[in-house]
Amino acid sequence: MRKVAGRLRLDLAQFRELEAFAQFGADLDKATQARINRGRRTAEILKQAQYVPLPVEKQVMIIYAAINGYLDEIALEDVAKFEQEFYRYMDQQHSEIGRRIAETSDLDEQTETALQQAILDFKQQFVI
Repeated sequence: MRKVAGRLRLDLAQFRELEAFAQFGADLDKATQARINRGRRTAEILKQAQYVPLPVEKQVMIIYAAINGYLDEIALEDVAKFEQEFYRYMDQQHSEIGRRIAETSDLDEQTETALQQAILDFKQQFVI
């Protein structure tokens, strides 16, 4: 979790600062708008229903997807649906990735590559 979410705190702090600045109606360049949009998606995936704990390996997978820009094209209102279907897809099609993350408590290069490919495969199915 530390490896994946290491920059999460900094990214969210920057997002909050940019979002507050944007409220003043300032014209924002594309990079700033993209950072704000990514921050909104990241904040959305961090929401967790009460009494529904999420295993660490699933948290790692969705945070990885969010901070690396895999959710950037997903509409904000579809992020929660994406997240739930992503967990189901990973459990059914790529359970070994979650198992490796849980067992090793690490995201090694091989697991990270497999996770990247699984995210891309799921995104193609989700968008369709």
